Amino acid sequence: MVPRSPDGGPPSDLIQLRAAGVSLVLDLSGARLPRVVHWGADLGPLGPAELAALRLAQRPQPIGFSVDGPVEVAVLPEQSAGWLGTPGLVGNRGGADFSTAFAVVEVTRTADGVLVRAHDRTAALDLELTIELTPAGLVRQRASVTNRGDTPFAVDALHLTLPVPTAATELLDFTGHHLRERSPQRTPFHQGLWTRENRTGRTGYDAAYLLVAGTAGFGNRGGEVWGVHTAWSGNHRTFAERTYHGVSSLGSGELLLSGEMSLAPGASYASPWQYGSHGTGLDELSARFHRELRARPHHPATPRPVVVNTWEAVYFDHDLDRLRRLADAAAEVGAERFVLDDGWFGSRRDDRRGLGDWYVSDEVWPDGLTPLTDHVTGLGMQFGLWVEPEMINEDSDLARAHPDWIMATGDRLPGTARSQQVLDLARPEAFAHILERLDTLLGTYPIGYLKWDHNRDLVEAGHQPSGRAGVHDQTLAVYRLLDELRRRHPGVEIESCSSGGGRVDLEILQRTDRVWVSDCIDALERQQIQRWTNALIPLELMGTHVGAGLAHTTDRRHPLDFRAGTALFGHFGIEWDLTGAEPAELVRLAEWVALYKELRPLLHTGTAVHADHQDPAYRVHGVVAEDGSDAVFAVVAVATSTAYPPGPVRLPGLDPDAVYHVRPQPPGDVPDGNAARWGAALPWWTGDGVRLPGRALERAGLQAPVLFPERLVLVRATRV
Repeated sequence: MVPRSPDGGPPSDLIQLRAAGVSLVLDLSGARLPRVVHWGADLGPLGPAELAALRLAQRPQPIGFSVDGPVEVAVLPEQSAGWLGTPGLVGNRGGADFSTAFAVVEVTRTADGVLVRAHDRTAALDLELTIELTPAGLVRQRASVTNRGDTPFAVDALHLTLPVPTAATELLDFTGHHLRERSPQRTPFHQGLWTRENRTGRTGYDAAYLLVAGTAGFGNRGGEVWGVHTAWSGNHRTFAERTYHGVSSLGSGELLLSGEMSLAPGASYASPWQYGSHGTGLDELSARFHRELRARPHHPATPRPVVVNTWEAVYFDHDLDRLRRLADAAAEVGAERFVLDDGWFGSRRDDRRGLGDWYVSDEVWPDGLTPLTDHVTGLGMQFGLWVEPEMINEDSDLARAHPDWIMATGDRLPGTARSQQVLDLARPEAFAHILERLDTLLGTYPIGYLKWDHNRDLVEAGHQPSGRAGVHDQTLAVYRLLDELRRRHPGVEIESCSSGGGRVDLEILQRTDRVWVSDCIDALERQQIQRWTNALIPLELMGTHVGAGLAHTTDRRHPLDFRAGTALFGHFGIEWDLTGAEPAELVRLAEWVALYKELRPLLHTGTAVHADHQDPAYRVHGVVAEDGSDAVFAVVAVATSTAYPPGPVRLPGLDPDAVYHVRPQPPGDVPDGNAARWGAALPWWTGDGVRLPGRALERAGLQAPVLFPERLVLVRATRV
């Protein structure tokens, strides 16, 4: 069956979707699953004859394939079509039905795309495919398979793919670890299969995050790029595949553990949503994700408050008087939210015990949290609280009462990590217990914010007593728990933290309001971590804090302006014992807080830009208002340059035909370097600055000041 057009016109087996400079052309001919004829730059409006000609022009010669005739690869590839690369559906029914041949039975046009229903009579399976092109220009697709047979069907994988042209010759994805998340790596896009698998039970530090294919030498502002993201917070697989037939694709899906998904008769399994973005340069690819997130009805709409988090200030030392003094200092510099971190509950005096006992500790808080919450709210700040509901210590009242609630396989417990195990939230009684505890806390205290942590990988995460793999069930249970808490407490905001930035994906962000980018708040490390986190999510969803002068995770020391200027580009916060800060530091910090409050309307609605600067010692990034009227840029020295002075930097993303007043932006206007100390001033670096067209600023640029390594300055550009 071929679809009818939305206006009820004649049916067509070719559909063109267009949005925000992107075209997606789907071929639905022959009752076969959809094939992508084109995904990339907008082709303009094409009529039926032109679409048919495009399909003909893209069809390869029928030679060298595994079957007679050309092999056309669907978004869910099938071996029955002659495809011997990575299959879409991997599964079997008692060893049979390992290969499917779905026939399309219904196609329905939707507001943004198409809904395809197909059936395989031999395998007794139904398939439903949803393919959309969102207003932001993102391709969004998912698949669902239903068992219509009389016996169970085992699903081992359900992958979706998007084709990329042979002109894409390089791949970009990410590796990393705790304290160094989302570190980029590039590889040639050779023939064969490049696969990234994550088995940690969360999105992962070193997951592909984004897998991008692009033309040779693509950068932030140039080169054509195509990228995919898998919106899933559990195990997942992402891959790039190129065959000698000239077929190249990006694909992904959930990584199912052995035996994890067995469909009883009538049961269904749905893949995660896969997102695809195309652009000229990485900035455009990222901007599509940012616009998509900002268009959500539940996207944070209020100004992102300045946060003070207690973790690196006090760790487990919860003393009321000390915390009151910290709250006083926080309010003095302009903080708007005060978050009490780990250590407030049960026997939790260190990280080896107490997880799961979500009752305020009588030992530390004999009068409950009210004395602190009253003090914090009395200062005009919102109160927030740290929780880790998915985890449990063996040394806890909950584990002693319900040892069978711990995820395990066979007759053994997994090895501990950070002295903790995983609580099986797929067990209804465990889910109900945690929901009741969190609901009670949120109903008892004026908590406006939860820092929701998740501090270990899921190792041997099975359900007791069966021992069946349970990462999929656990992931969905966490989603349900978050959704129910949001329903009961719609005013509470939630941060996704996972040993820092171990759970950052578009599905967890459907039910949380920001992510903690990394446990490392060393400003030099954060320059890279924040840049690549921003490749997927906008700045207002990124937790970025000013730490102490001596970084707790690297033992590296930085001046306050570098720390605060780095944290400015995100959801700004402070994680520092302000009671020990010098008076001058507090005054300077208050100036940065004031700048953040001034700029957050720009930072959190504008377009993030990154220059392709030739000198690896200097980086330039910024935010340009959607209407081009205002912009702020950071010029960052991460090392010493081979050039002295370093030469000009370009300011990307401005309106090329507008004239801008460009000048240093206080308090980030102090070029800390030898030239400044020796009185060798940069001629244009004055309050008057210069006035230049956006085209000149992007193509010719302006001279950067000489900076010591690990320093930055801010540049403001406002349209005249």
